[in-house]
Amino acid sequence: MDEKSAARERFESARGSLIDLSHRIHAHPELGFEEEQASTWLCEALADGGFTVEKGICDLPTAFLAHAGSGPLHIGICAEYDCLPGIGHACGHNVIAASAVGAALAAAKVADEAGLTVSVIGTPAEEVGNAGGKILLLERGAFDGVHAAMMVHPAPFDMLQAKIIAASMFEVHCTGKESHASAFPELGVNAADALTVAQTAIGLLRQHIRSTDRIHGIVTNGGLAPNVVPAHTSAKYIIRSETVEQLAELRPKVYRCFEAGGLATGATIAITGGDKPYAEMRHDGVMAAFYRKNSEALGRSFPNLGEWETRPTGSTDMGNVSLAMPSIHPMISINSLPAVNHQPEFTAHCVTADADKALFDGALAMAWTCIDLAMNREVRESLISRLAQKKQNVAKPN
Repeated sequence: MDEKSAARERFESARGSLIDLSHRIHAHPELGFEEEQASTWLCEALADGGFTVEKGICDLPTAFLAHAGSGPLHIGICAEYDCLPGIGHACGHNVIAASAVGAALAAAKVADEAGLTVSVIGTPAEEVGNAGGKILLLERGAFDGVHAAMMVHPAPFDMLQAKIIAASMFEVHCTGKESHASAFPELGVNAADALTVAQTAIGLLRQHIRSTDRIHGIVTNGGLAPNVVPAHTSAKYIIRSETVEQLAELRPKVYRCFEAGGLATGATIAITGGDKPYAEMRHDGVMAAFYRKNSEALGRSFPNLGEWETRPTGSTDMGNVSLAMPSIHPMISINSLPAVNHQPEFTAHCVTADADKALFDGALAMAWTCIDLAMNREVRESLISRLAQKKQNVAKPN
């Protein structure tokens, strides 16, 4: 039996448990950095599969690292398992997590024969929009020694290299002064008006930014009572650009809109967060080609999607990983249309038979891609050489 067949046999033996894992995570949604049940279940599944598991890595209680094999090529498979507020797993992280476990179990079956070390890196809090789990894990060394990384993400359709852009989430706090809104309005400083001015300024700013830039947010506190001049208001905003460099150009323009609200009303403005943005995704072409071949071997196809091929989609801290090492982040169809990501209808689709099939196909395509990377001598040596060169460059004195 060849390596891919052996990997598939191991995967098939875990089908039932992987479906159960995906559905359990879906039924118990947990917000970023609070994924206690999901991370525990994932660690248990990997430990039962023979992996060495380390929980709570890098001072993140819901992060983990599980590894198997001792080959020279080290591949990291990223698992995400946080949900969205109010609408649960509307981005399908239950499928992502179970796919990561399935891929790892399958690849581990032949890891030593193929020359692989395979790790599952449990990465909490992808949905938080700033200082996400992967960014903190990168900074704290969880990806050290990993030659390449991958994951698959549920979507309405299959896309090999979605245009994933940079993003930064920040919070705005406006402080004014209370007063009776009718009897003594002149004695108040209206913090809600500060946000209104800022939102108006942002609307006008949109004429003068790139067509690929995005600015969107919510008011999280607009005041306490209509007859009291609001003294404290707050908002959460996300800005996006095609690259982190373009994001750095957009950020001060947006911040000035909030500062204008403070200037116009007399309120004090404080902006927090936005300090650890999500980078754009750089898909590795060689890895993507292997994944495509393996996905097509399972009966999947990558149709011409027209504008969707070049239209900016979402953002993820997997982009930061892709700037640090060769990576892929293909989108895998759960046949959800007209429902799309971040809709409650998409949440419901993430435990359908189509979602379960995406779990199987994504996991096996990733496992086979790991095997291809390890057993193709030229590719393997290139990946190993790239990491060695990177370490050498870091070690060089200035």
